[in-house]
Amino acid sequence: MICTDVPAASERVKLMNPVVLAFVGDAAYTLLVREKLALASPLKAGALNKKAAEVVSARGQSSLLERALPKFTEEESEIYHRGRNAHKPTKSKNASPVDYARATGMEAVVGYLYLTGNLARIKELFFAEDEA
Repeated sequence: MICTDVPAASERVKLMNPVVLAFVGDAAYTLLVREKLALASPLKAGALNKKAAEVVSARGQSSLLERALPKFTEEESEIYHRGRNAHKPTKSKNASPVDYARATGMEAVVGYLYLTGNLARIKELFFAEDEA
């Protein structure tokens, strides 16, 4: 599933702009959510898209973050805070500024984990409760 041939070095990825990490994390998280929904549901594409939009929205991500935050390592927590506090080039049209900032932080963590090749950790943090 991971598209990168060789994961990037952790130190290199940590130096990246947190908004860039969130950019990658948004795409990776959206793909994982869509994959999970497609494999677990007989719904048609339109209904799947509606469900995915609820989960990947800033409000949905902010809610999910409540379960994941206590499980963050020190490194993940640092990346989350950098992403949450980063100056974003856009504003959310459908979420509160707090939810949008928290979602950006979560996406930065997902981007970091994805680029360093740690897909299992993404699933552990953000999908484990779904599989129970």
